[in-house]
Amino acid sequence: MQNTQLYPFERNRYYPRKRMSSGDFTAEQTYMNNKRRFLNGLMFGSGVVCGLGVFSLDDLSFLVESGVAIDGMGREIVVETSDVKKLSAIEGFDSLRTNKASLCLRYNEEDVHKVYSIDQDDTGAEFQFNRVREGYTLFLMDQEDIPETFEMEGEFLLSSILYSSMNYTITFRMPASACRGHVIRSEVIVEKISDEDTALTFSAKLQTPTFLSPDGTNIISIDLSDISLQMGETSTYYYWMETVDSPVNTTNIILESGSSSAFENDIAQEVSGSFMMEVALTDLKPRQLVNREIGRMNLEMKNIGGMGDYVRLADFTLVRTESAYIIEDVVEATVKQYVSVPAQDLKRGDYLEYFIKDADIHTPKAVAYAGGPVESQAGKKNALPEIATGIVEIPLGEDAARGDIFYSGEIMHGLGKGNVYVEVGYELISDETGKSSSVKSTIYGSPDIFGNDQKSVVKAETAVRVLNDKGSFVVGAKLLDTVDYIVLTYRWVAIRFPSGDEVKEVEDIPGASISPEMPTVRMLTKESHFFGVRFEGMDPCSITYELTDEGSGDITADGVYTAPSKAGVYEIRIYCTDMPKICTYAYAVVEKKGADENQAEAAPVEQALGGGQANMLTSVLK
Repeated sequence: MQNTQLYPFERNRYYPRKRMSSGDFTAEQTYMNNKRRFLNGLMFGSGVVCGLGVFSLDDLSFLVESGVAIDGMGREIVVETSDVKKLSAIEGFDSLRTNKASLCLRYNEEDVHKVYSIDQDDTGAEFQFNRVREGYTLFLMDQEDIPETFEMEGEFLLSSILYSSMNYTITFRMPASACRGHVIRSEVIVEKISDEDTALTFSAKLQTPTFLSPDGTNIISIDLSDISLQMGETSTYYYWMETVDSPVNTTNIILESGSSSAFENDIAQEVSGSFMMEVALTDLKPRQLVNREIGRMNLEMKNIGGMGDYVRLADFTLVRTESAYIIEDVVEATVKQYVSVPAQDLKRGDYLEYFIKDADIHTPKAVAYAGGPVESQAGKKNALPEIATGIVEIPLGEDAARGDIFYSGEIMHGLGKGNVYVEVGYELISDETGKSSSVKSTIYGSPDIFGNDQKSVVKAETAVRVLNDKGSFVVGAKLLDTVDYIVLTYRWVAIRFPSGDEVKEVEDIPGASISPEMPTVRMLTKESHFFGVRFEGMDPCSITYELTDEGSGDITADGVYTAPSKAGVYEIRIYCTDMPKICTYAYAVVEKKGADENQAEAAPVEQALGGGQANMLTSVLK
C-alpha cells in the first residue's frame, strides 16, 4: 500500500441493506491507515522512535538492532528482532559508485497466507492471499544521491552574506524576531565553495543598537583566524546577545564602516558592499514565538519539505578491494533523526539534568535605547505623572437621610507616598433612548448639573482626604437628598506628580553628561552607522536621536544613521529623552566613493562648520 497522498479523507457511509464489496472494506482500512499515518507525521515527524542501532560485526557484515521508526509518510516501520546482514546481500550494493554509502530502512508490505478463493470472475484465480504483512527493507545508496530534505523555516530566520569570494562565503543568521528582555543567538556560518587549498582569516564588527553582547557593549566582534575547510564543508560560530526591553518595534544590525577585513592565504581580499539586517522586536516569550512560527506552517509548506519514504540509519565508509567492498567505519550518531515522543519525556528530563545547570539569578545591565521609559532604578523618581484608577463603594445602610455623611474605608492607590491628587466621580449605568443596551458613564463634579435628566443620579457632595505619608486616601460623601440606595459606587482616579525636589533631581544631575562613542565618523554615501552613547556621572537612560538639518540623511529611533547621497558634513543631536538638557552632538563626514580624500574632508568641513570646529574635526580625521 504505497500511499503518496493521505488526504482528503473519505470513509464508508453505512445504510440499511447496503451491499458491501471488497472495495468497501478496502476503503475502510485505507481511511483508518491514512488518518493514523497523517497524525503520525503531523504530531511526531519522521525518524527513529527507539532502537535500530547499527554495528559492524566484521569487514563484510553488520547488525541492525530491533526498533521502531516512522517514515516521512507517517508509516510505522517495526524491526521486531535484531537482524544480521551481509553487506553484499543488501539491495543497492551492486549499484554503489563511491566508498560513501548510507544504510536506509523502508516500509514494505507483503501478501501472505494463500487460501482457496470461491466465486471468482476469473476462473484462473483459484487462490488469493488472505493477509498483508507489514515489514521492512534495508537498502544502500550513495551518500551523494541522498536527496536534500528540509524543514520549511517560513519567516523565522533571517540570513545575509557578510563576505563572499571565489573560495568562501560567510553568512550571518539569526531569528527574524527577538523577544524583549531575553537572550538570542546569532550564527556566523563559513562555507567552502571551491576545491582550492586556501585558509581564511576574517574580522568584522556588527553594531547592534538593541542587543547587548556579553561584555555589555552594542558590538558583535567577529574574529575568525586560519579557517581551513574542504569543499562543501561548513563551520558555524555562535554569538549570544541580550535583547534589551526597548519600545521600538524594529531594530537594525549593521556592519561598522571600515571594520571588516579578509585574508586568504595571507593575501588581502576586497570586502565590498554593505550589510544591514532588520529584526523585529516582540513582547512574546520565546516559547510563544517559536510555537507561533511553527504553527503558521501550512500543509503545502510541509509537503514542500520533501520528507522521504525511508529512514536513514547510518553512513558506511567502505574500502574497495579487487573482489568486494570492506566496511571501514560506521557512523550513526550524526545521521539518525530521532522522534520525540511523550512517553520518553520523563527519562529525557532526568538525563538532561546532567548537562543543564540552573542559571544564576542576575540583574541585566541597563542600556540606552531610543524612545523608551527610564530604566527602573532604586531611589530614582520618574519625572512623568503616574496614574491609577479603581472603584470604591460607600455603604449607606437602611436609614440614610439628607445631610448624613458616610465614609469609605482606607484605600491604597498604589502610587506610593508623596504628592498625589485623587478625584472621584459617580458611577452611573442608565438606559439611553434608541439603544437596546445600558450605557455606563461617570459624573465628576456637581451632580445637580445632570440630576434633572438622570433620575438615577444620587445627589451627594463628595470630598477626598489623601494620606500622603501612607500612600492611601479616604472618600467622604454627604447626601443632598434622601435616597433609598444601600451602596454608593464611585470611580476614583489618582495622579501622582513629582515634587519640586524630584523634578530638580531629574533636570539637574550634577556631573551628568553623555557623549557619543565615536564623535566623528567617516562614511560613504548611503552607508549606515550606529551612534552608541557613553554615560558619565549618571545611569543609562532612554536616548533620542535627531538630525539638525533637512536633507542630511535618515536616522532610526535606535540610532542607526544612513548617509544621504550628497557628500558633506552632517550633524546628529543626541539627548536624554526625559532630560533634554543633557545632550551631545556627533558628526558624519560623508564622501562619495572614489572622491579625493582631501576634498571630501576639507571642503565640506569648511562649509558646514566654523573655522575652529573645522580645524578640530580635520585633525581628528587625520
